[in-house]
Amino acid sequence: MNLKEIASLLNGEIFGDESVEITGVSGINEAREGDITFISAKKYAKDLPACRASCIIVREPIADLTVSQLKVPNPYLAFARLLGHFYVTPPKPTGISKDALVSGTAKIAGGVSVHPFCYISDGVSIGSGTIISPYVFIGENSTIGEGCTIYPHVTLREGIRIGNRVIIHSGTVIGSDGFGYVFDEGRYYKIPQVGGVIIGDDVEIGSNVSVDRATTGNTVIGKGTKIDNLTQIAHNVRIGDNTIVVAQVGIGGSTEIGNYVTLAGQVGIADHTRIDSGTMIGAQSGVTGNVSKGAYSGSPAIPHRNWLRAQAVFAKLPEMQKKLRELEEKLKELERRHII
Repeated sequence: MNLKEIASLLNGEIFGDESVEITGVSGINEAREGDITFISAKKYAKDLPACRASCIIVREPIADLTVSQLKVPNPYLAFARLLGHFYVTPPKPTGISKDALVSGTAKIAGGVSVHPFCYISDGVSIGSGTIISPYVFIGENSTIGEGCTIYPHVTLREGIRIGNRVIIHSGTVIGSDGFGYVFDEGRYYKIPQVGGVIIGDDVEIGSNVSVDRATTGNTVIGKGTKIDNLTQIAHNVRIGDNTIVVAQVGIGGSTEIGNYVTLAGQVGIADHTRIDSGTMIGAQSGVTGNVSKGAYSGSPAIPHRNWLRAQAVFAKLPEMQKKLRELEEKLKELERRHII
């Protein structure tokens, strides 16, 4: 398609040749003639002289560029939309494979794809346009909405409710038992986990994630939230809307997390913690108690600016220790000479 058609698709403004043909979408360092790429920050301008793309998506036009430019409010978003337009082909429904095991009481809407070797239990409901990949297990009375994609080897235990347009990647388990035990007379007694899990619309869950079912009630993940790989979400956790949870985060039971929260990689959250909406937690932080809106880092987590100052001091500790020893030696020498 030509640049004029792309500008119409993205509602962008062209600076240069509107007839140039665009045949692909690529990053700025990999782009070749015929590709369209983007620049989202001034620091990447250094890569432009070597870029061979036929068009650059920009927030504001850049002077002295010989290639065409497409001005849009958010170049990164435009780039993402073009990747989808050029390379993502909507799947065609395949129906229910004869090699899938599907209960006669399951309710499966039109346009659903159920691939070989799936197991769909009694009372399951699946909305139109959803794709169930091979080796998926769906437990009794679970509900999956419309337009979802469930990748291979996902386990959805009994009584799970999945919204619309949800993506769940391979190896993830939704509705595993919460980690609940009572210690009595020298042994641990298992607390039955009889609750469920509710996942809102437009949630994406990465690979090898565990979302535990509630002891009673429900573990809840709000609409639009994105969860990265290898994350543990314990029983009765409630995560708000449009929150980002990066890889290897561990969230303790009965934690409440607000909307638009960012949890960076390897954050650990103790049980019964409460995190306000709009909060950002830095990588490898340890979080407990009630956390008001702000940015935090460290373990235990403290306000990010304080953590930066503390890190600056920490880096100087060897030098400070050396100076302290020198001062101690000088003090001993003064004492020896009876000066003090």
